[in-house]
Amino acid sequence: MKLDFFRKIGFGLGPDEIIPEKPIEWAQNQIAEPPALTWPGDIPSASKLLDQRAEFVYQDRKVLREQFKSDRKAYKDAKDQLRYKTGERYYQGLETAIRHHAAVHSEAPVFERLWLFWCNHFAISEKDMLDRWNTGAYHREVIRPHICGNFTDLVKQVTTSWTMIHHLDNSESIGPNSKWGKNRRERGEPATVNENHARELLELHTVSPAAGYTQKDVVALSYIMAGWENPHSKKRQECNPVKFNGKKHEPGNHVVLGQAFKQKGISSKSKLIDAIEFLCAHPETPKHICKKLVRHFVCDEPSDEMVAPLLTAWVQTKGDLPSVYRELIKVVYAQTGKNTKFLNPETWLLQCVRMSGADWPPSPEDMAYDFASKPPQKSRQPEWLMNDMGHNLITPSQPNGWPDTEAEWLSPELLIRRLAVADRLQYPLTPIYEGIVKKNFDNAEAVLDLLQKAKNIDFYSNPRRQAGVLFSSERMLKV
Repeated sequence: MKLDFFRKIGFGLGPDEIIPEKPIEWAQNQIAEPPALTWPGDIPSASKLLDQRAEFVYQDRKVLREQFKSDRKAYKDAKDQLRYKTGERYYQGLETAIRHHAAVHSEAPVFERLWLFWCNHFAISEKDMLDRWNTGAYHREVIRPHICGNFTDLVKQVTTSWTMIHHLDNSESIGPNSKWGKNRRERGEPATVNENHARELLELHTVSPAAGYTQKDVVALSYIMAGWENPHSKKRQECNPVKFNGKKHEPGNHVVLGQAFKQKGISSKSKLIDAIEFLCAHPETPKHICKKLVRHFVCDEPSDEMVAPLLTAWVQTKGDLPSVYRELIKVVYAQTGKNTKFLNPETWLLQCVRMSGADWPPSPEDMAYDFASKPPQKSRQPEWLMNDMGHNLITPSQPNGWPDTEAEWLSPELLIRRLAVADRLQYPLTPIYEGIVKKNFDNAEAVLDLLQKAKNIDFYSNPRRQAGVLFSSERMLKV
């Protein structure tokens, strides 16, 4: 039995969990379909959160700025009240609590680990306050329901989602020869496409630079994507559901990576869907994604032999993700004890909590908010804790998400931040750490010896201090 496997593929085993007799089967049984979220409190819909954002944007831009244009202090006070009313400083903490509750309490921790992986793969970076209302709901309603299906369907959902289109400015794209483009040129105004969305679809989400695409391919894909937008309106500004605007779409046929995409009429059944299907079927896409999966779960530099079973499953099933996951699980189990992975801060934190039974995240009662005043400190703890570790899950600084290799996380500052978090988590008073070690660590004797030495030091005689020693040890940081 490889006990480290339960930390390598999930979040470890909690105090009340029994060691599964068939680890691979235990893990594979968790990936057939998305489980319900475990959060026992209110979970706001993406539609509701877009409404909240729309109210904030309209009131700020069109009402408050005009009403208080000569009184900066009054404007600031009124804007703060608007922040409270629309939850601008509340929802990021709530989304973190919802996500962490699932990792700690779900009966399918392997699925939850995969969900975190895909949220980072299709990352929304810190831009235009998306983290304040939209990114968490995008994780829950766009990514989560589709990671147990076909990869192509997942990419279609992500690519045409409100959050991704807004994040990568696709609404700004205007085909030069579209109706809008011609009208703008007649007025002496520029009419161009924004390449952000097309570039990220190629570089990060599907084929990767290994496909050898050129700037010409990026522009052609931008033409194909022109017209997919978050339409602007007076009352909601850009906060409207995604639509296809044929008047902004570049007509004609376009070639991406040698493949011609023909015009199908100006409708929502545009060339974009065909282009996504082509990119997902491209041989470089499974190579890119499968290697990234193995890198996340096994080691920073996976070998071709580790990746090969996943690639075979992908090709045979044309991108059926559960089939790929089943092979991934086998590889992770085979490599447990042979290759180690330095855990990113969030995964490490969630393992600490699930294994120990620590009191995290805050309860729905602690997260309660009246939307009339400054959010209470307890409701912002999830956001602040992740900031303290330098890993705010909803706000990566780059479109390619948070880094997934040891070099980026192994620094004195980031390690000290983790030590501080490990020391202040609210662990159970009962000294259960011997049991935790015996069910979650191979070669547990060395870890228990470390804890025994800690007990002999007055400062670490308290079980909670011993937990800090355990969870900040090298064996816990790297599995």
